[in-house]
Amino acid sequence: MTVPRPCYYGVEVEASPERGAHVRRILAAHLAHWALDHQVEPVCGGVGELFANVVEHTDDTTAVVELCWTGRHLIASVADRDHRRPRLLGARRGGLAKVAALSDGWGSWRTPGGGKVVWFSRRVESVEGVPLVRRGPTPVLGAVRRRPGRLLPTSPQRRATAVEPARSPLAA
Repeated sequence: MTVPRPCYYGVEVEASPERGAHVRRILAAHLAHWALDHQVEPVCGGVGELFANVVEHTDDTTAVVELCWTGRHLIASVADRDHRRPRLLGARRGGLAKVAALSDGWGSWRTPGGGKVVWFSRRVESVEGVPLVRRGPTPVLGAVRRRPGRLLPTSPQRRATAVEPARSPLAA
């Protein structure tokens, strides 16, 4: 199985009710391009809620929508220039309850310019049903060297107790 390469997409858009459907189509196209068709509904639903919050609660007309696919997690975020951070008001009030229900985790942080970013993440299983595996680190050296077969003393007290490994009587 090949592990997908990380992908990123970000766009700055005018925050207006008319642009919400346009943002959804753009995100759906990117998710399909990344072979994540099965994530279109939950991700676009969550981003739609965050984008609607920007439209409803901020005076600024600019929002930045971002998607990041790490190969295991899909992270979506919406940023704006309003300093007020969102609050989870409950299942019947507020779009963050829907975002929380659609995601594995969500949060927000303030940006240096006085705005904020609200994000959520989803752990994504492979479409084929094969669990995603973590790739090991890429070896830096061309050849891997084995560790020495004997204990190496590290302190003066340990030097006295360090023992050479037993030699096989057949090795000569």
